[in-house]
Amino acid sequence: MNVKINAVKFKADEKLLAFAQEKVSKLERHLSNILEAEVTLKVDKPESDNNKVADIRLVVKGYDLFASKQADSFEQAIMLCIDALKPQIDKLKDRQ
Repeated sequence: MNVKINAVKFKADEKLLAFAQEKVSKLERHLSNILEAEVTLKVDKPESDNNKVADIRLVVKGYDLFASKQADSFEQAIMLCIDALKPQIDKLKDRQ
């Protein structure tokens, strides 16, 4: 699976990029025919709390799965997205 990570209006450090890559890659254990994953990281309102937003879109043959979550850190937001994608993956597996 190809994982693309986009940081909007900031430079993400290697540690954050590696974390996102590792966690999103683990979704392949649940569904093997994921073609691509797009992770978008952005800061919503810099002056407020709970302002880190992560969007994850999984491209599966014939389907797109998407989750967007907001949290205090990018790591938390990524994990919340992954937790939201797992039921979508299970539903998709039932259809196939």
